Amino acid sequence: MTQHPSRAGLRLMHVHAHPDDESSKGAASTAMYVAQGVDVHVATCTGGERGSILNPKMDRPDILENITEIRRQEMERARDILGIRQDWLGFIDSGWPEGDPKPPLPEGCFALVPLEEAMAPLVRLIREFRPHVLTTYDERGGYPHPDHIKCHEISVAAFEAAADPERYPELGEPWQVLKLYYHHSFNKARIQATHDAMIAHGLESPWAERLAEWKDEPEWDARVTTRVPCSDYFGVRDQALLAHATQIDPDGFWFAIPRELQAEVWPTEDFELVTSHVTSELPEDDLFAGITHPL
Repeated sequence: MTQHPSRAGLRLMHVHAHPDDESSKGAASTAMYVAQGVDVHVATCTGGERGSILNPKMDRPDILENITEIRRQEMERARDILGIRQDWLGFIDSGWPEGDPKPPLPEGCFALVPLEEAMAPLVRLIREFRPHVLTTYDERGGYPHPDHIKCHEISVAAFEAAADPERYPELGEPWQVLKLYYHHSFNKARIQATHDAMIAHGLESPWAERLAEWKDEPEWDARVTTRVPCSDYFGVRDQALLAHATQIDPDGFWFAIPRELQAEVWPTEDFELVTSHVTSELPEDDLFAGITHPL
């Protein structure tokens, strides 16, 4: 892959809740930035131990018995495909509580760890890696999984704390991340445009049911500030997703939409700029907009 000389020295960190999230959210732009010479680091909060096996071909007793180790191996494959560095923050998956009312979360899980304790390993990692840009989930977690919401909370808190010499002085020299973004991959405009294109081509859309139940929130969709063109890397994204074989059904909805159609209809991955210590003009098409002299 050709190096983009102006990108050398830039560092990007994504904070994700589980192994596979780095491949389902922002993976094409990740692969693009790696190809341009950006150093990309993923921090994974939990091991995904309580995630469901969503690929029928992998739903076997031997897989379930070794799920922790298998998830780690899947993450290693995805990491290699994307060309990133990756660290585990070491917390235990909280699982997805089901029922009405929902049962209490399991003792010791990530979502129940006090914030000051849960953010500490991320503060350490930020100070070690010294990213210029950090991405995470919005305050709803993208979807309301307890680990996604906790991931949002520790990311926002660590973004501030890592720069403060009085916070966690034992965890390294302070570092000011310049920009904080939230992922907005599943905005309604993108889903609707993809659905309409599938119907126009005489194909069955996997989004029909979801769209019928979707509540319009124009003010939410308007929060997108940054659309990064990265359709040339949709194939790398798909390969990284498929590496998470227990989590991704190759015959499922992720792959129901032809890649060419995705590239034509919505060739970007979308983000919301939340905090910035540099000046850039909105809307943006680059997570590093306004960062001219990386340290």
